[in-house]
Amino acid sequence: MAEYLGGRIEIIDGDITRLAVDAIVNAANRSLLGGGGVDGAIHRAAGPQLLAETRTLGGCETGQAKISGGYRLPAKHVIHTVGPVWRGGTSGEPELLASCYRRSLILAVEHGLKTIAFPSISTGIYGYPIELAAPLALNTVKAFLDENPAVDKVIFCTFGRRDYDLYLEKAAEILK
Repeated sequence: MAEYLGGRIEIIDGDITRLAVDAIVNAANRSLLGGGGVDGAIHRAAGPQLLAETRTLGGCETGQAKISGGYRLPAKHVIHTVGPVWRGGTSGEPELLASCYRRSLILAVEHGLKTIAFPSISTGIYGYPIELAAPLALNTVKAFLDENPAVDKVIFCTFGRRDYDLYLEKAAEILK
């Protein structure tokens, strides 16, 4: 399933590791050495070269992003970003989550990347409510794209029909 919104934003339900884009974003942990969820799936699909490269990156702080090669992935690059753990929303979580999206897009522009796919950052094991994360992600990306014509397409790749439907609902409100 895919839904095109405003030409430059697309929402799909599927496997981010199968997308042939310039970069996919990894919802990583601070070590960047792999983990569960989308992080583990990306590391498994990319192969051992990704782990070897991420060992050289020195980890990553919450809200920041780092870039690596894509190796065995169809994507040319992986942008690793560390989302916040949900602590009720009063510990800077919204600002840190928005920073994940912005910093990832800034890296894409700095590396001349035109197409980028995001998972739903922090909404898995980190517990960020997707009902709050989705509109924040959509608003942050829309604001960035409004100011930066260098990125041709941003894909939000959900994992499951419920998340896909929620992203579509929020996008209908935000991307009018």
